[in-house]
Amino acid sequence: MMTITLEVPDELAPQFKIAPSALPALIREAVASKMARISPPNDGDESATPIYQEIIELMTSGPTADQLLAFKISEAAQERLEELLDRNREEELTAEERAELNTYLRLSEYVTKLKARARNGQPLIG
Repeated sequence: MMTITLEVPDELAPQFKIAPSALPALIREAVASKMARISPPNDGDESATPIYQEIIELMTSGPTADQLLAFKISEAAQERLEELLDRNREEELTAEERAELNTYLRLSEYVTKLKARARNGQPLIG
């Protein structure tokens, strides 16, 4: 296994305080997602935004507990999610779509856990 040292800006450092055992999977998904975005889209729509992008934007904004609790994905992202879930049920996902869906599901699970902490009055990080 390779060892990598990352320098993270101070304002982003609190967002990396997750269980060390979860980091390899998170990095794998981030790399797969980045590679999927670099690959030419199958439908020719280069303006397509991955469904997990809204979650990333929320998390990198340093949300308050109230902002986190109020967060919902946009209607467009919800439609894309439903499309991917339908294609997944039909076993028609491309590798890029699978990476997009898996990344979204992981990040959504993380947001759900953070929302539970916020509802219980616990700190979001720590």
